[in-house]
Amino acid sequence: MFSRVFFAAAALSFSGSLLLADGPADNLVDKVRRVPPPGIKVPDADRAKLEQGVAALGADLKALRGELSAKPDLVRVLPDVEVFHKAVDWALRYDEFFTTNNVKSGHELLRVANQRVQQLRAGSAPWVTATGLVVRAYVSKIDGSIQPYGLVVPAAYKAGKPARLDFWFHGRGETLSELDFIAQRLRTVGEFSPADAVVLHTYGRYCNGQRFAGEVDAFEALDAVKRDMLVDPNRIAVRGFSLGGAACWHMTTHHAGLWAVAAPGAGFSETADFLKVFQNETLKPTWWEQKLWRLYDSTGHALNLFNVPTVAYSGEIDGQKQAADLMVKAAAAEDLSFKYVVGKGMGHRYDAPSKKEIEALIENAMLQGRDPVPSEIRFATHSLRYNEMKWVRVDAMGEHWEPARVEAVITAANRIQVTTTNVTRLTLMFPAGQSRLSQAVGVLIDGSSVAGPSVAADRSWSVSLERSGTKWRATRSIASGLAKRHGLQGPIDDAFYDSFLFVAPSGIAANPKLKTWADAEMKHAVEHWRRQFRGDARIKLDRDVTEADLRDNNVVVWGDPSSNLLLKRIASKLPIGWSTNSIRVGSLGSYSADSHAVVGIYPNPLSKGRYVVLNSGFTFREYDYLNNARQTPKLPDWAVIDISKPVTARFPGEVVNAGFFDEKWQLKTASR
Repeated sequence: MFSRVFFAAAALSFSGSLLLADGPADNLVDKVRRVPPPGIKVPDADRAKLEQGVAALGADLKALRGELSAKPDLVRVLPDVEVFHKAVDWALRYDEFFTTNNVKSGHELLRVANQRVQQLRAGSAPWVTATGLVVRAYVSKIDGSIQPYGLVVPAAYKAGKPARLDFWFHGRGETLSELDFIAQRLRTVGEFSPADAVVLHTYGRYCNGQRFAGEVDAFEALDAVKRDMLVDPNRIAVRGFSLGGAACWHMTTHHAGLWAVAAPGAGFSETADFLKVFQNETLKPTWWEQKLWRLYDSTGHALNLFNVPTVAYSGEIDGQKQAADLMVKAAAAEDLSFKYVVGKGMGHRYDAPSKKEIEALIENAMLQGRDPVPSEIRFATHSLRYNEMKWVRVDAMGEHWEPARVEAVITAANRIQVTTTNVTRLTLMFPAGQSRLSQAVGVLIDGSSVAGPSVAADRSWSVSLERSGTKWRATRSIASGLAKRHGLQGPIDDAFYDSFLFVAPSGIAANPKLKTWADAEMKHAVEHWRRQFRGDARIKLDRDVTEADLRDNNVVVWGDPSSNLLLKRIASKLPIGWSTNSIRVGSLGSYSADSHAVVGIYPNPLSKGRYVVLNSGFTFREYDYLNNARQTPKLPDWAVIDISKPVTARFPGEVVNAGFFDEKWQLKTASR
C-alpha cells in the first residue's frame, strides 16, 4: 500500500554544510544578530511618496468600511485590501525595506490596493473568483492581526466543484516581511503548480517553520480559502522545501490524518542531531529544554507516517539530507518506510527528473485520496496539543512528554481492538455516514473488554474509555475536575496558539527590581511578538479587564500580586505561593521575593478552559531566532527567575528552578 510501506533509498554520504554564523557571543543581547535585520535607507522621494500613499489608503479604507456597511459580502473581503496597507505601513514604520526592489514593491502594492478599493466601491471583488496568482488575507483569532496568504488558482478551476488543494510552506527568509511575501505571491507560481490543484502559499507568520502561531496560520488560511472555494477534504497535500521542508515534516507527522499525501523536501526533522551537525553549539540545553524537543521532533512521531503517504526529497550532496535520512531510520524502527527521492548530484535544490517523479507519485496519491476512516490507525504523541488521528482521540495521558501510543484496528464489523501506552483516557469516534461498524460494538482495549453503544441511525458512533489501574471502562467523554487536556496542557508557549491578552499592572510592585524587570519583559514580549509573529499584542490595564476578556482570552499577567489586581485575585488559587516577601514552590524550594519572580502557565481559576500566564511571552528568544531548529519552547510549565542576574538572549534572567505540573496541574514532588 502506498500509504504504508515504501522502499527507502540507500543512505548516501554528503558534503557541504550550512553557514556556521552562531556562537557564544550570540547569547549576549547587545551582540546577537537582529532578526529581522535593519532595513536600508529609503530615498527621501520614495519615502515621502510611500508615506503619502499609505496615509491616503488608510483614509480610504476607513471610509470604505462605512460605505460598505450594508454589504456584508464586501466588508468580509476588506482584509484583502487592508493587508496591502499593513505591508507597506509596517515596512515604513519598522525599517523593513531591505532592498531597492522592496521599495519598488511598496509602490506596486499600493497600486494594487487602490485598484481593489475602486473595485469595492463599484460593488465587486473580482479577485475572489480570479484564476492565476491571487493574494488574500484573513483576520487571525490569536491577536486580531491581518495575515496574508497567496493562491495559485488553475485556469481549469470550477466554482462549486470540490478542488484539490496543495499547501506550500516557504523557506527561511529573515527579510520575508509581509511586503516581500506579497510581492513574491503576485509574480511567481512557486516551485510546483499542478494543473489540477489550488496551491495555498502560507505566510506562516514570518519565519518559524509553521510552528506555534505559524501552525495556526496554516489552518486559519485554509479556513479562509474554504469560505470561497469548495475544497475536497480528502485531496489536500502538504509540501515544502528547506525551512518549508521542516514545516512539512512537522505538519505531516503531527497532523498525519488530515492529508492525502505529504512531500517534505530537505529542512530538518528534529533538533538535537541537526544542531550538533550544523551548528557550532556550545550552550548546553537544560533538562526541560531537551524534554520539550519532543513537542516538535518528527522523529519521535514517525509512527504517524503509517497514516499518510509520504514522498521525501533530498539533494544527494545537500547537508540537509540529514533530515530525511533520520526519518528513514525512525520509520524503520516502527517497521515503516516511505518513498525517498534523492536528486543525483544535487545540493540544496530540486532537479528536473526528481520533480517529475515526485509529481507522478503525488498524482497517484491524489487519485486514491485520503481515507478518513481506515480500518487501522497507529498514533504516537508526546502532548495533548497533538491528540487526534482520524477516528482516535487521546483525552488524557499518564505523563506528558513521555511517548504515548495507540494502535487501533477494526477487526470485524462489530469489534475494535486497541492497545495503548501512556494513555489514560481516549475516545473512538466515527462521524455520521462513515461508520464501518454494525449495531452492537465491542472494544477490546489492553485486554479489557468493553461494550460500546449501538451505532446511531445516521451511522455515527463514539465511545470514551478511561483506564483505572490495568482495567478500562466506558465513561463520559469529558473528564471533570482540574486535569491536563487538549488546549489546556502547557507549556507556557501553548497560550499563544489562541486568543491572548496582555494584562499590565496598575499598581506598584513591592520590589522596585520586580517592576523594572516586569516592565522590560512585557515591552520585550510586545516588540518580539510583532517581529517574530507579525501582530500587535492586545494590552489592557488590570483594572479594565472584563469578564468577557477572561472568557474569550488566555490572559498574560505582568508584575506581582501587589502590583497586578488580576494576579492578586488568583494568587491564592495557584500552586506556587507568591507573597510580598517570598516565593514558595511547595517542597521544591523557597525564594526571596525581592530578587526573584515567577513565570508560568496554569488553568485560569476565573475562566474555564482558558490559561493564565505569569510574566512571559513566547519563550524562545534572540539566540534562537538565528536557527529555526532552536525555535522550541525554552521554559516548561513554571520557572523561578533570579531577576538580579542579567537577562540573556536565551532566558529572562537566571532560571533557578523550573518544572512541569503533573496531569492534575499540581506540583510534582521533584522538579523533573
